[in-house]
Amino acid sequence: MLPLTHPADRKTALEMARAFQPKMGRRYATGRNYDLGEGRHRAVSLMSPYTRRRIITEQELVSLALEAHGLNNAEKFIQEVFWRSYFKGWLERRPAIWRDYKNQLDGLCLTMETDHHLRETYMQAIEGRTGIACFDTWIDELTTTGYLHNHARMWFASIWIFTLRLPWELGADFFMRHLLDGDPASNTCSWRWVGGLHSLGKYYEAKPWNIEKFSGGRFSPKPSDLATVTGPIDPNATLPKPTSVRRPNTPKPQKSSVLLLTEEDCSADLSFFPNLTFSQVIALKSSHLRGKNLGPMVCNFEDAALQDAAERLRQQGLPSAEFLAANNPQDLLNITHSGKQIVTSFMPTGPLRDWIICQDIPVAEVMRPWDQAIWPYATAGFFKVKKAVPKVLSALSML
Repeated sequence: MLPLTHPADRKTALEMARAFQPKMGRRYATGRNYDLGEGRHRAVSLMSPYTRRRIITEQELVSLALEAHGLNNAEKFIQEVFWRSYFKGWLERRPAIWRDYKNQLDGLCLTMETDHHLRETYMQAIEGRTGIACFDTWIDELTTTGYLHNHARMWFASIWIFTLRLPWELGADFFMRHLLDGDPASNTCSWRWVGGLHSLGKYYEAKPWNIEKFSGGRFSPKPSDLATVTGPIDPNATLPKPTSVRRPNTPKPQKSSVLLLTEEDCSADLSFFPNLTFSQVIALKSSHLRGKNLGPMVCNFEDAALQDAAERLRQQGLPSAEFLAANNPQDLLNITHSGKQIVTSFMPTGPLRDWIICQDIPVAEVMRPWDQAIWPYATAGFFKVKKAVPKVLSALSML
């Protein structure tokens, strides 16, 4: 079953998580790298579209894994959950990487208007006309379901960069516009990792034997199908030094507050907003900020997630939500002009935060303890975070 067939609500997320809980241990560790194709993704949880929006949180998934298997047996599953948080913290500490990506993407979109070779190669790729059977199949799966297995994403990005010789920024943009779990940090950092720009000098090469083995024999690429000469995109690349995570404006308990609900956090968990009384709830639709020609299932999933979160807030006594799109900022600005404060969960680096800054909308943000515990370790490669997993879980009273 694929995420497209699952409703974007918390009830479904909890049911899926509990159904997968018995597999979060050894079975996940031994089967997670196998991409057996559309409709056969049974060795992985398929929870990423829900976790990306915190319909179910990372902490809840890790708690289920620990409950059923303990830290040692659930190590691989827990590490995969931590990877997403690591990437988010890593990009928060290097926001210039996101800005550079966006600037490069804008330039490439202009270049394609006159560079016919680049445009034709790009169109062949996104329309699944490359003649590389596995790649063209993944294009179809991604655009029709909004999902790709993690191993397939690595193969896809490697072929895009090294075989098709396309700029990684165009591939990252394509993923962001079609993946249900599209996350600015995980997506940007993963593409950079494949191209040797994240962990400098270390890149990922898609190899025929690896694709054949971990696709269960569905694909058998010939050596001539894939690039045989690979290497880091830019051997001379450098990374900006990590900065401290920005300190958000914190809510003032004495001020009249409006709760801003976005796809960054659909948990509807009011315990993160103590001592605040909300007179209004606004659900802000923002997935269209990812880019043009967005996969329709992305907007549909976001809409449903916001509707579900708004209803759960209403059941807790909050007013019915007013739904707005991140187009005209005036409705939000009017709230602040009236003397009220807009309160929301921490907005990480990405399109929504860019829009909020561009429109000069003042917001007060609350950061989750999960992020506060992990992001201090996201200064270099994942190893530092991996090593700190027990310490982080203990700090969060999970061990």
